[in-house]
Amino acid sequence: MSDNPSLPNPSDEIDFGFRKVPLAEKKPMVRAVFDSVAPKYDLMNDLMSLGIHRLWKRVFNGVLAPSPRRTLLDLAGGTGDISFGWLEGGGGPAILSDINASMLSVGRDRAVSRGLVDRLTFLTADAEKLPLPDRSVDTVSMAFGLRNCTDKDAVLAEARRVLKPGGRFACLEFSRVQVAVLSPIYDAWSFKVLPRLGQAIAGDADSYQYLAESIRMFPDQETLAGMMREAGMARVSVQNLSGGIAAIHTGWRL
Repeated sequence: MSDNPSLPNPSDEIDFGFRKVPLAEKKPMVRAVFDSVAPKYDLMNDLMSLGIHRLWKRVFNGVLAPSPRRTLLDLAGGTGDISFGWLEGGGGPAILSDINASMLSVGRDRAVSRGLVDRLTFLTADAEKLPLPDRSVDTVSMAFGLRNCTDKDAVLAEARRVLKPGGRFACLEFSRVQVAVLSPIYDAWSFKVLPRLGQAIAGDADSYQYLAESIRMFPDQETLAGMMREAGMARVSVQNLSGGIAAIHTGWRL
């Protein structure tokens, strides 16, 4: 056991999809998932969401309200969609950060092809412990990454720490379906179709089974809003997308 009761015991268990695994094993297991899916990540996002993720991200970038006078930290930024939207929307300098070097490598290649690489800083970092100063960025974004983090409370605390006063955190994530008629259709798509697509397109059914399960284990809208308030964020709001299949949570550091 840990000598400090406030610290987690590495032998404690945590969810990895529907499975329970030792706390210390989750990060390398998640990293292995994204090492596997990185080369086909963007194609699979289109197939998994029938292209709707692009609309969600456009809405999300609108919420971020890019401004040339503001800086962005894009946590779990992966292959770069949110950072690119920020820069192409007129935003100031952006930091594209991800714990997974394979995902960032794809993001860098895409940034080069779009002519955006000179306006981006690439940072391989754990969102639970960011190597950035306090009060150093204006906006923190996180799209479809929080559910894969081991200590979500630590991520939210770090997001608030690095925000300047008056800065805003915004999270786009799968959430709890709010329209009852959608639930059976969504479940069938998630658990019967997605793993088969993963096998056919990326040669990896297990990773996509995990991704479907991780969505169901993620806190619902009100729970996540409460976690953000506990982290010290103010004026927390929630915007459901596609009947709650996804949601945008925002909060401010005042």
